[in-house]
Amino acid sequence: MTRRRLAISAEPLTARHDVALLDLDGVVYRGPDPIAGAVDHLAAAGAAGMQLGFVTNNASRPPREVAEHLRGLGIDLRDHDVVTSAQAAARLVAAEVPAGSQVLVIGGPGLVEALAEHDLLACSSLDDGPAAVVQGFHRSVGWEMLAEGAYAVATGLPWVASNLDRTVPTPRGIAPGNGTLVAVIQAATGVAPVVAGKPEPALVRESVLRTGADRPLMVGDRLDTDISGASRYSMPSLLVLTGVTSLPDLLAAEGDERPDFVAADLAGLLTRHPEVMSAGSAAATCCGWTARVDDGQLRLRPSVPGDSPDDEPVNAPVDAPGAGVAALRAVVAAGWAARDSGAAEVGLGSVAQQLDELASAPP
Repeated sequence: MTRRRLAISAEPLTARHDVALLDLDGVVYRGPDPIAGAVDHLAAAGAAGMQLGFVTNNASRPPREVAEHLRGLGIDLRDHDVVTSAQAAARLVAAEVPAGSQVLVIGGPGLVEALAEHDLLACSSLDDGPAAVVQGFHRSVGWEMLAEGAYAVATGLPWVASNLDRTVPTPRGIAPGNGTLVAVIQAATGVAPVVAGKPEPALVRESVLRTGADRPLMVGDRLDTDISGASRYSMPSLLVLTGVTSLPDLLAAEGDERPDFVAADLAGLLTRHPEVMSAGSAAATCCGWTARVDDGQLRLRPSVPGDSPDDEPVNAPVDAPGAGVAALRAVVAAGWAARDSGAAEVGLGSVAQQLDELASAPP
């Protein structure tokens, strides 16, 4: 397996990339509310010249409804700045059937409107003579809709799923997602769908097409969808720790689930990401910070002479702007090095608290 390492950016990511493709839940908002600082960070990224695209695996809402939600949080955007897995799924269906065809929809308005963009007509029964089946999450999906889908899929019709996320966050907790509902039809028919959403490339391609990105950056909180999807498209990625991925999850990441850049939150778009230097087995330094794994436990401290090669700025002030990013990069690099050397797991000790304090400290 290829051992991926953190990438370097000598300038803020807003200068390096023309478009940020932002996942929503866990990155921009959590439930109905914005994540702390997200609105201001996105405004600053836009002011720096970075175009913002909002990309979601959730197919339940049309882009205009998602955009209305985001505008209500104080984010300045246009409806077409939102790209959904329903749009990517509809494009896959359109490649399989002629314009004007009926398509059986297992889902809601997000899919219906996306199909209409390709001159495809939504229907709800196999008796309507559909040419394909498309499935996406919606709260209205129940047994009758799933059964109709199973009948249609069993006849051999093309079947496209918007995504395979097994869960969806709600204000009351974690609930079954589209992947769980897709599994019902798959269990009944023995057939697997073509998938549009992350980590599959269709939604990433759709996002690049609709935003016109030349140097895009995927920004997400999930290793298995956002980061893996970017890696499989050969697109750089930034992981933020405001959603489902915890620091232990990040340290355990392997292969294409390792991001290029890491940050506590969307402020990571606005800073440089300095080089990480190896400081021996399972140890790393970055811009005045040293992280080391000893006896399975991570330790983080300001660097001192002897920690790293002569060209590493060990005397960088620990309260300098970007200290949180530098310390996090050292921690992640040391953790990955330990895992790559065969460590079964890496304990955090007080490192998580140290990183939280650095991330929340004023510049």
